[in-house]
Amino acid sequence: MTGTVAAVADTVAALRREVAALHAELPRNQLVVWTAGNVSARVPGADLMVIKPSGVAYDEISPANMVVTDLTGRLVDGDLAPSSDTAAHAYVYRHMPEVGGVVHTHSTYATAWAARGEPIPCVLTMIADEFGGEIPVGPFALIGDDSIGRGIVETLAGHRSPAVLMRNHGVFTIGATARAAVKAAVMCEDVARTVHIARQLGTPVPIDQRDIDALYARYQNVYGQG
Repeated sequence: MTGTVAAVADTVAALRREVAALHAELPRNQLVVWTAGNVSARVPGADLMVIKPSGVAYDEISPANMVVTDLTGRLVDGDLAPSSDTAAHAYVYRHMPEVGGVVHTHSTYATAWAARGEPIPCVLTMIADEFGGEIPVGPFALIGDDSIGRGIVETLAGHRSPAVLMRNHGVFTIGATARAAVKAAVMCEDVARTVHIARQLGTPVPIDQRDIDALYARYQNVYGQG
């Protein structure tokens, strides 16, 4: 364990437990198959993140095999190689300091929209509530370096949506916490499926921008228990 990790050992241990537990939500909500997809969390107070190791089956994920990297994607603590999407997550954390969690899925309906290179239009109140407008499409980018991360940041910077459909690839979501990013991934797939079905029946009716703004403001600031 490096000195930096040791200094935040309790925080890292808690995040290992949280990130491991949140991975169970991906197959539970049918957002991933086999070993695809990943969840990460920023380590507050340190330029570190906790992320899933590469190629590990979901029923083998545990707090002990979560890995810690710095925000360039370099492994600093753990016995396994980090996710192949680590560079993308790291780029997001470096350039979006408000982000505390990142999730990647290949969920069926949302990824079908990504394969078409088409944003999901804001035709449901749930989309207005959760995403503040359409769910945008990001550029095509190859896996392995920070190209995907650049596409995520360029697309979501200044956008209310916490989700982006990376063209020909899949879904990336962000949140103030890893749990919030997982929620966004679940909601993204749900609305992608509903809008797909609506289009089979006809042309979905768009929501007026003023109503989108009002719905988003209410949901983000009033809904729930505060």
